[in-house]
Amino acid sequence: MTAPIRENLSGLDLRAEIDRLRKERNAVILAHYYQKPEIQDLADFVGDSLELSRKAADTDADVIAFCGVKFMAETAKILSPEKIVILPDMDAGCSLEDSCPPEQFKRFREAHPDHIALTYINCSAAVKALSDIIVTSSSAETIISQIPPEQKIIFGPDRHLGGYMNRKFGRDMLLWPGVCIVHEAFSETELLKLKAQHPNAPVAAHPECPPYIVDHADYVGSTSGILQFAKTFEGDTLIVATEPHIIHQMELAIPEKNFIGAPGADGNCNCNICPYMALNTMEKLYIALRDLSPRIEMDEELRLGARKSLDRMLEMASGTIGKGDLGQR
Repeated sequence: MTAPIRENLSGLDLRAEIDRLRKERNAVILAHYYQKPEIQDLADFVGDSLELSRKAADTDADVIAFCGVKFMAETAKILSPEKIVILPDMDAGCSLEDSCPPEQFKRFREAHPDHIALTYINCSAAVKALSDIIVTSSSAETIISQIPPEQKIIFGPDRHLGGYMNRKFGRDMLLWPGVCIVHEAFSETELLKLKAQHPNAPVAAHPECPPYIVDHADYVGSTSGILQFAKTFEGDTLIVATEPHIIHQMELAIPEKNFIGAPGADGNCNCNICPYMALNTMEKLYIALRDLSPRIEMDEELRLGARKSLDRMLEMASGTIGKGDLGQR
């Protein structure tokens, strides 16, 4: 576990100090949509995990400060090996990554040699290196639609996203049993109560949600897709079934509309706030930029193995790979 911060930083203007260190370190600060508003507001880029890593790779920054979780910072390192990548708190993990240890995934693959592995980006670099194709919540449909129906598929680690794709495409992918603890926390009963209070409000849901939430959604998509839907839907109120910190970007972009986070089990708990994302703070970001630590380090062989499955995704998402290239590893 990362040792708790024991320094007294109360006298510092953290925003000013972070801006100073950003310039001194030639750093780019990335913030996922699920970060606290104060971190989103100071970031150079706010967005989905892969989108952020690609934007950072296109900059001339020497340092990437990724305010997100560990697998996201690893992805930034995979795409930008020459840059220093720091994560404000190395304990900022992910329940999906935790659910899929590389050794177990390797044995699972070996037990199903006739399957290719489509793996959600919410996994470790080691699992990416064991996979054939990485998918994101925004690219999964495009990629699955290109894979011949007769090709058997392992989909991991999110069984809800995989199940949603199975239902949408009539497939029978073999699902790894992982879930996101945030999206698992939404209550169907409380959502129906909220819909009754706002009968004209559509529901936008992330496909990591269980079927009993997705089935009530008017739009299902990635965080960036949900944000785009928020900008274009007709009406003045939207119910949002994903981590509620994305609502900050919605309120900035469309202040005249009303956004309501989908409720948890008791109707008003904070159980749908990601506890891992919450580990990143202004204080920890300041210290990470100051000390250039904690940083992501990665063996080059592992990086190249993970990069191969990411590149396969990018090729298929852009339509530059043929179906004949989808054989097993």
